[in-house]
Order: sequence, then structure tokens, then C-alpha cells
Amino acid sequence: MKVRKFLLSALLFLPLLLQGCDYALFNPKGPVGHEIRGTLFLTVGAMLIVVIPTLLMVIIFAWKYSAKNKKSQQTHTPEWDHSKKIEIFAWGIPIIIILFLATVTYIETHRLDPRKHLLVDGQQVQPKVIDVVALNWKWLFIYPDEKIAAINEVAFPVNQPVEFHITSDSTMNSFFIPRLGSQIYAMSGMESRLNLMADTVGTYPGISAMYSGYGFAGMQFKAHALSLEDYSQWVNKVRSQGTPLTDDVFKSLQPDSRWVPVTYYSEADPGLYSKVINSFSGVQRND
Repeated sequence: MKVRKFLLSALLFLPLLLQGCDYALFNPKGPVGHEIRGTLFLTVGAMLIVVIPTLLMVIIFAWKYSAKNKKSQQTHTPEWDHSKKIEIFAWGIPIIIILFLATVTYIETHRLDPRKHLLVDGQQVQPKVIDVVALNWKWLFIYPDEKIAAINEVAFPVNQPVEFHITSDSTMNSFFIPRLGSQIYAMSGMESRLNLMADTVGTYPGISAMYSGYGFAGMQFKAHALSLEDYSQWVNKVRSQGTPLTDDVFKSLQPDSRWVPVTYYSEADPGLYSKVINSFSGVQRND
């Protein structure tokens, strides 16, 4: 009786415990996020074909053959030790589901290739390029066209594809804007590319999805999807409020730091991103 009361209380209080959860993956704001959510629902639904009947049978069998169920008190001595029908059912359905999931994974993996440019109304559009450098423990966003940069804040026009060029100046990290789509790794001496697009104006949290040290919790940033007018105003704000991102300033960003506030840079070398990657080309660094 005590166990039943405990389980009932847990079920009643569970919704209250989940009130603070942010279901970003289930409320996407971009085409890539929508595709990922659809694939997630499809794969989970396919697996539930096995999970739900199994859980129901566990409950039914446990009750039917329990000592308290007087109606089932009978000796059952089957005269067989193998059944082809049961074997086909027990193995056939999981095999079919695995083949289905493998096919879906193969198709979706190639269709949502992170390096593949996104289409707008069925047409190819030149994406906005933003260089991303993962530092300990902060994100540096460089705009090679506007020649500006920002720490822990990125902005881009809504309904325009964005191509992120991503690398790391230190430890391995994972670049992730949950409401927009795929996460991808940031690795030193290497470049990852990720094409995303926001279809709704808003501010979306960005994180590092991989533990990278004691400052990992503060490695967060805000991604602003803005109208063209607001985006222009944001660029002007960075230029008016920022300071030049010189080589000495960049070196001051390389040491470990935690919970770094948003910082703007009015002048940034468009080649800084390439310099960060090339700094790992067999040359010993004195960090």
C-alpha cells in the first residue's frame, strides 16, 4: 500500500518538476530543426512498436500469473520446447524496425549534411558566412564581410541561410543552437561547417554541448535572428560600441576565463580565423 501511494504521489508531482524544462528540440525555429524533430518523432515512434507491447505484456503477465490472482491458479506444463512462430515474431519485428531505422538514418544523414547549403523557396541563396572560434571558455564570432566580431553573441538576418565556419583555439567543444538544429564539433587545427537558418525572429540560447573543462557551464551565447533593419542596427551598434580586435587583444582572450560577458569588436581581421587554424600546423605554440 505504501508503495502504491508513493508511485501515485510521484506521478502527481512529476508535471510540477518538469515546469522548468525548456523543450527546445521540440519547438524548433528553423528548417533544419523542424527536420530533426520530425526524424526524432519517427524513430521514437518506430521503437515504441516494440517497447509499448513489451511493457503491457510485462504488466499483464505479472498480474495473470501472480499468487493473488486466484483465477489463474492452474498448472501449465507445455509439451513443446521450441516454436517457429514465436521465433519469427520475436526476431522478425525487431529486424524490420532496425532496417527501417537504418534506412531513415542513412537518408536523413545525407539530406541534412551540415556542409550542404540551405534552399530558400527551392532556390539556392548565398549564405551569410560567420567564423566561429571556440576559446576557453567563450565563443568568438567573426564577421569577415563586416569586419567586426563579438564574444558570446551572434546575430544574423531571419530567413537567410547562415554558414558557420567553426574551429577551436583550445580544447574540443561542440557548437549547438538547439532551436535551429544540428550540433557540430569545434576542433583545433580543423574546420567544421554548419548551415542553419532561422524562420522566426527571436533570441535563441546557444551552448557548448560537450564538457570541456571547469568553465564549461559558462560557455553560453545568445543567437539573435533579426529583421534586415534590426540586423543593420546591430552591426552599427557593434561598430560604435566595440574596440579593435588586434593581435594583442586576441592573445588576451586565449587564457582560461569563466562567464565572460558579451564584448564587441569594431574592427576584426577577416584572416584571423585562418590564422587560428594554421597555428596548429605542426608549429609548437607557447600558450
